[in-house]
Amino acid sequence: MPSSVRTRLYSSPYHLPQCKPHTPLAPPASSWQERAKPDWPMPTVQNVVATADLGCRLNLQTIAQHARNVEYNRRKFHALVMRIREPRTTTLVFASGRMVVTGAKSESLARLAARRHARAIQKCGYQSVKFVNFKVQNFVGSVTCGFLVRLERISHKYWQSARHEPELFPGLVYTMVKPSLKCLVFTTGKVVLTGAKKKEDVFEAFLNLYPLLLEAKVEGSTVSKPNEKTSLALKGGKPR
Repeated sequence: MPSSVRTRLYSSPYHLPQCKPHTPLAPPASSWQERAKPDWPMPTVQNVVATADLGCRLNLQTIAQHARNVEYNRRKFHALVMRIREPRTTTLVFASGRMVVTGAKSESLARLAARRHARAIQKCGYQSVKFVNFKVQNFVGSVTCGFLVRLERISHKYWQSARHEPELFPGLVYTMVKPSLKCLVFTTGKVVLTGAKKKEDVFEAFLNLYPLLLEAKVEGSTVSKPNEKTSLALKGGKPR
């Protein structure tokens, strides 16, 4: 083909030669639903921590005098504590207009609780209150494996990711990179997963962790009741 013809054909971006689609080197990672096995336990979301902004500064003392189910002691804590029963949540309200909602079981319930708290503040004379920048900061999940776990075995074999200091904290802290979160593993087989930015990350992380727990399983052991020591982690407590 003459060069003049080739120039005429390809001078326009609409006449570029067709290219074959790129073939990925590896198949995409399967979802956690596809990876889960029928006989494996799965975690449930116990707490969702979310934040939102009200778009204005607040006089917390005024709100404490007019709102219901609130606690405010500036000498002890620089935030107003608000509680509602439905959905059962606790919200910290700061003078900057920042809100932190805890206790919800899902993202939708956390959003609903934040809106109701914002409405309660609006009724205290803050007509300029807005509801913006809602964001989930942390999903906390938990699961009971049903068997005892040798924590020292995990800490020795996976020392780069696991930390076990029983004199400071009764559980083993396993730091996962992908997804990015922390797993608190207890001898009783109770696992608390915290720091997830998405609900799916809770399940993905446990599916990655469970084979390690099976390796450290105490043969013949069964556990039916959760350990009371894990209540600290479920309420937001952090190991040192």
